[in-house]
Amino acid sequence: MHLPPLKGIIAFEVVARLGSVNKAADELNVTASAVSHQITNLEGFVGRRLFDRTSRGLVLTPVGERFQNDLTGALALIASAALNARSTEGVEVLRIHVAPSFANLWLMPRLPAFLAEHPDLRIQLSAAHTHSDFSRGEVDLDVRYGQVKWGELHVEAIFEEEILPLVSPELLKRTVIRTPEHLLAQPLIFSDVNVVQWPRWFAAHGVPLSPASYALRFDRAYMAIEAAVQGLGIALESNRLAEGYLRSGALVPVFADRKGIRAHGHYVVFPELHGKWGKVDRFVKWLRREASRTPQVERSKSRSK
Repeated sequence: MHLPPLKGIIAFEVVARLGSVNKAADELNVTASAVSHQITNLEGFVGRRLFDRTSRGLVLTPVGERFQNDLTGALALIASAALNARSTEGVEVLRIHVAPSFANLWLMPRLPAFLAEHPDLRIQLSAAHTHSDFSRGEVDLDVRYGQVKWGELHVEAIFEEEILPLVSPELLKRTVIRTPEHLLAQPLIFSDVNVVQWPRWFAAHGVPLSPASYALRFDRAYMAIEAAVQGLGIALESNRLAEGYLRSGALVPVFADRKGIRAHGHYVVFPELHGKWGKVDRFVKWLRREASRTPQVERSKSRSK
């Protein structure tokens, strides 16, 4: 097996990711000249230029871009193998990165069941709005929220959500809301990250006006939902994220006919190579099964009709 210079591989990955020899040198704790020398050695081994030297710095050539894409999966595989080697014998570590509200409201209550079903797996979970960088080999799969913009990765919608106005029963008793227009006079909670926001909801229900202001504004869905539970206003949120509160009765739909908007907001995302790993495949199959289950509160409503 004729391997390329490993120091050159590492230098290439960091420079390609950061777009700068100096930044790569800082991350690797070596000199910039050492990084440049390693890149030159790697290009000599490959026999092709991997970067174009421009006035703006180093830019990947088409060969370099292809090499980076191929290298991403290989480095992730090496990182995963090393992590598993460090773990307890017979136990694999599944590294998941998720959107914060999905983690708090949907995934965490279900994780004990997954771990009981898969005792040979351990979960390493991180949560942030920023998406994971698979090229660093630190994450096996990502659960992302938002509009799909990840064409180079495997992307699969987890479930269809209904985005609808939700309110605490106590607040609903103190208000008179018969039509969508009546909501304009109520304390509304705005979520910065929601795929369906109040102006779109009002427009979809024939109200040409949008609220002039909001009672509260959050950048996390779980905070908007919790504020609604506390009776601080009316939230426009996902029935899947709020299903625990809907089931307990801490939140109820504002309207009897719900007036929700169907949307896909949560996706499981990973490089195609990761889908061949047993631990990822098992988690994704479990995720599909859990997501396909109709929330208990929805089943109860269906039986009562």
